[in-house]
Amino acid sequence: MIHAVGFGWRHAGRKRWAVRGVDLRVERGERVLLLGASGAGKSTLLAALAGLLPADSGEREGSVDVDGRAGIVFQDPETQLVMARAGDDVAFGLENHGVPPAQIWPRVDEALGRVGFPYGRDRSTGALSGGEQQRLALAGALALRPDLLLLDEPTANLDPAGAELVRAALRRAVDPDTTLVLVEHRVAEALPLVDRVVVLEPGGGIRADGTPDAVFKEHGDQLAAEGVWVPGHPVPPRHTSAPPGAALLRADKVTVRDRLAAADLEVRGAEALAILGPNGAGKSTLALLLGGLLRPDGGRIVATEALAGPDAATAPHRWRARALARRIGSVFQDPEHQFVTSNVRDELALGTDGSTVDELLARLRLDRLAGANPYTLSGGEARRLSVATALASAPSLLVLDEPTFGQDRRTWIELVDLLAGLRDAGRGVVAVTHDADFVAALADRTVNL
Repeated sequence: MIHAVGFGWRHAGRKRWAVRGVDLRVERGERVLLLGASGAGKSTLLAALAGLLPADSGEREGSVDVDGRAGIVFQDPETQLVMARAGDDVAFGLENHGVPPAQIWPRVDEALGRVGFPYGRDRSTGALSGGEQQRLALAGALALRPDLLLLDEPTANLDPAGAELVRAALRRAVDPDTTLVLVEHRVAEALPLVDRVVVLEPGGGIRADGTPDAVFKEHGDQLAAEGVWVPGHPVPPRHTSAPPGAALLRADKVTVRDRLAAADLEVRGAEALAILGPNGAGKSTLALLLGGLLRPDGGRIVATEALAGPDAATAPHRWRARALARRIGSVFQDPEHQFVTSNVRDELALGTDGSTVDELLARLRLDRLAGANPYTLSGGEARRLSVATALASAPSLLVLDEPTFGQDRRTWIELVDLLAGLRDAGRGVVAVTHDADFVAALADRTVNL
């Protein structure tokens, strides 16, 4: 099904190869978990298998061949939902492949049924939760009846219940002779779906290839040290023993129409607060409100003098941009939404001086990428850059939406250590998250929506 010989790819404008020296054979019907540290080239290899690396977007070496039709499901389902109604979205690919009209709607209904989509064809795609969007994206891929199904962290943005629904849909919907290649950072949850593990070497080539038991028995300790989420390797907690500091921000019965029911919340300095809840509960909306980036429809966001000084009487969304950035740093769920320059160093230099830029680049392992275009970074690298940009102006409060998304074990620990250090230095940390390990390691207090 897949035959790669010395395959490598370097994105345009980059000195380092995203992936290199890959020799790989995958037989029809195999279920493969593709592992490797953040930046090892997992997503790039999936894009190559899907035929999504145009010749004018980089440099290729070696070869990669796929015997059959490939379908791909990305980390963020919104990037591949293109129609306003669910049925039309699944039909879109079939229409573009010239499937006879009489066959389209039966295949749409079959695909929606196989993934357990809970609504009919007319459901608005904009009204779906993250888990429902991901199942719809999976239905769109399955409707084409691919010989090869590629999945790039399909549960990364989902709450535990939504992630399990997607995994259940995969178990139920994928035909026995369909080849599956899956990228997932959280290995334990993915293992029931696969029978083979392939580990990419960050410097090029393949580190390990075999059954999950054999790979983890021989390479488990080393892989964990290098950032792979190997089962049975717990992470150290970073709780504080100090009492919380002064109140910084308060939400009083704050609402946003159709997005957030009335919520009350107090944010304090020297404390890490985790905001939990299912997809669709309004967690990201609340993060935007706390960050001063959205005006509430009802209720109010109140800053204290400890955070805002003379501006305490003014709602955060009315502060001047420079004053807001000094007081509250925001990290969005989608890192690309906050990038505005063409290279990593310039991105950080917007809000700070040169010495701080170098410190942040080194701290978040981005120094070797200082000249890279932010939009060519891997998911984990883009997330670390978005955190760095929020920290550049040294705000008193940091509001993060899914901060550990896309991180390997090593960068996850470094990110937790960084946030713990900020908390211990007296800053407030608020994190919207589905990551139970992150909550267990860092959170001093939790709020459930």
